[in-house]
Amino acid sequence: MTASDYDIAICGAGPVGLTQALLLARRGLPASRIALIDAKTAEQAAADPRSIALSYGSRQILESIDCWPVAADPIHQIHVSRRGHFGRTLIDRDTYGLPALGYVARYGALVSALAAEAGKSGIAVLRPMHVSSSTERADQVELLFADGRSISAGIMAQAEGGVFSEQAAKSTRRDYEQTAIIAHVTSTAPVSHRAFERFTDEGPLALLPQEDGYAMVWCVRPETAARLQALPDPAFLAELGDAFGTRVGTFSKISPRAVYPLGLNAQPAVTARTVAIGNAAQTLHPVAGQGLNLGMRDAVILARLLAGDLSSSALQRFAAERHADRSLTIRLTDAMARLFANTGGGSFSQGMLGLSLGALDLVDPAKKLLAEQMMFGRRS
Repeated sequence: MTASDYDIAICGAGPVGLTQALLLARRGLPASRIALIDAKTAEQAAADPRSIALSYGSRQILESIDCWPVAADPIHQIHVSRRGHFGRTLIDRDTYGLPALGYVARYGALVSALAAEAGKSGIAVLRPMHVSSSTERADQVELLFADGRSISAGIMAQAEGGVFSEQAAKSTRRDYEQTAIIAHVTSTAPVSHRAFERFTDEGPLALLPQEDGYAMVWCVRPETAARLQALPDPAFLAELGDAFGTRVGTFSKISPRAVYPLGLNAQPAVTARTVAIGNAAQTLHPVAGQGLNLGMRDAVILARLLAGDLSSSALQRFAAERHADRSLTIRLTDAMARLFANTGGGSFSQGMLGLSLGALDLVDPAKKLLAEQMMFGRRS
């Protein structure tokens, strides 16, 4: 057997890749045998202003690697409703005896905390380094960098991907057409610590409590997104108010807006020496904010399996163990996206969603299952 430079090379130093490296180190894999590779500098990653939703289960994972607390706004309640129709459900932290259902954090703040802990742990962080190609052999994977250097590792974990990346844009399945408009908004009557998931005729509109207002993710059809993006701020806020309603008063201010195409990339490839986790394995529609949290659960299971067995059989067991949680989460998010992207406003199927929300609020076991899936995922 040819000696490798590292036991595992993790490509992508986002939240999932960093968490993966730290979990492996906590489980006894020598930190010097873990390579964490990223094309961005630490300063570039720290400056990323995007907002991310962390479930309570993800907080527990971060606590286990000494990366909690981070600057974040807690979510005490989640209000789910259908615009203009009967039916809503309210999920409350008190029902589950938890300090929060989840948290809203800045991407940059989270990766900075994780990167600092990785530095203290002695993990080999290679950045900025761009992997131009990889070659899988019988007993290791060889990675070639853009500058001509190379390394070898017994296992390669691909943790870099997502609908916002060039790689994912080429592989993402676009059999529904939706675009997300993202910004930070303030309103005249915010509801403290309450998140909103509002289903409109074209897609979900999420408001997540953050700082002095809300992180907004508004999913609409591409032509609508183009029209909305062309509006000046006052006109955009007026349309946002018309779509959302008056539950938080009137929208008064908005940050610069960004738009991203949405789709489904759910092909979690596993070979004898390579595995994909997080957004590299499944890029989900942002409805319910489950993408990052699903990736964090990937990292937990993979770390447990690789800590005692750096073989291809461990990767196969990983694929088997993650199948149920991945499949259920993907089906739920994809079904909701298709419902609004591929049917007209006010359709029968959309109307049934409103009735389902009303029924869900009356059936505690069903609501409990939904809440636990959002907080902790499917447990085998």
